[in-house]
Amino acid sequence: MSKMRVCIIGAGPSGMSALWHFCQCDKMPEVVCFEKQSTWGGQWNRTWRTGFDEHGEPVHSCMYNDLWTNAPKESNIEFPGYTFEDHYGKSVPSYISVPVVKDYLEGRWSRDYNLRQFVQFDTPVRYVSYNDSTDTFLVTYENLISKKVINETFSHVIVCSGAFTYPFTPYIPGLDSFQGSVLHSRDLRHCHLFKDKTVLIIGSGFSAEDIAVHCLKYQASKIIVSCRTKSFISNWPICIEERPVVKRFHAKEAVFTDNTQAEIDDVILCTGFRNYYRFLDPCLRINETPVIYSKELYMSALLISAGNNKLFYVGAQKTLYTMTYFDVVANWVCRYIMGTLEHEPKSEADIIKHSKEWWVRASNVHS
Repeated sequence: MSKMRVCIIGAGPSGMSALWHFCQCDKMPEVVCFEKQSTWGGQWNRTWRTGFDEHGEPVHSCMYNDLWTNAPKESNIEFPGYTFEDHYGKSVPSYISVPVVKDYLEGRWSRDYNLRQFVQFDTPVRYVSYNDSTDTFLVTYENLISKKVINETFSHVIVCSGAFTYPFTPYIPGLDSFQGSVLHSRDLRHCHLFKDKTVLIIGSGFSAEDIAVHCLKYQASKIIVSCRTKSFISNWPICIEERPVVKRFHAKEAVFTDNTQAEIDDVILCTGFRNYYRFLDPCLRINETPVIYSKELYMSALLISAGNNKLFYVGAQKTLYTMTYFDVVANWVCRYIMGTLEHEPKSEADIIKHSKEWWVRASNVHS
């Protein structure tokens, strides 16, 4: 235990869940959590900023004003043993706003343990590499206040930096020279900017649907939703129409694959995000395309290819049950590191076999 030093990268829901579970151990190892923001919360620290923050770091939160959860809190936000009713002392609706969620999260992280003592804020991790000869990780981090860059060694690393920082932008001919405005949903903050405009929203996920309705609420004159696959909504409100994929742009005109055309004022890309862990040595990174279950990770957490079974990801999969699921994975990671799992993997071959089987199952369900 004295040789065990655990590095957690990120103090959002995933990282704080990992910390919370370590605090429940009979003999807690030395754990240090690095967070580039000035407080905990990750995505739930909604900000007016876009692009870069006051330190020149990429803005972490991609949440826009008036955002509410797109699924019931009971299915993907609420933690076992600490309900919203426990926190607020009264019944809480299933669909809730960002401030309500953030206050609930801070309650869970503050009720039983002083988790802040384990977090170094304003401290992004710059690089992580694994040394085979010493079986340790070298973690390079920077304090944004003092500007000091420091190297430390750790026995284990848990990557909890989130999956909503680096947007995926598809290539569409003519988009670079489109004469209206183009932004990814990551940089959207308020839909009142689109009043009296014709808005093209590219994407078929929850964000595309929610932003389309928000634009309608703030009096956009017309909204077109361009989908690669059929959206979940069968009957859009008036002023919102669904069209197939955009084939190309010309000036302010969008041409779709069914050869229909439309004059567009603004384009909003709701095309998702990619796993881009630039602070990790390339051999420690997983594929950039988010999937429901990665065959690179055992139990959606343990990196198979490198790091001697000592590097983990929490919250890196394609979003399904979000925080409730992140908490389960964080609990498994903690138990694996502490050696308290009831069923340990028998061999490296079993780990690889298990991960491939679940990857196939998840791929079949998703298709």
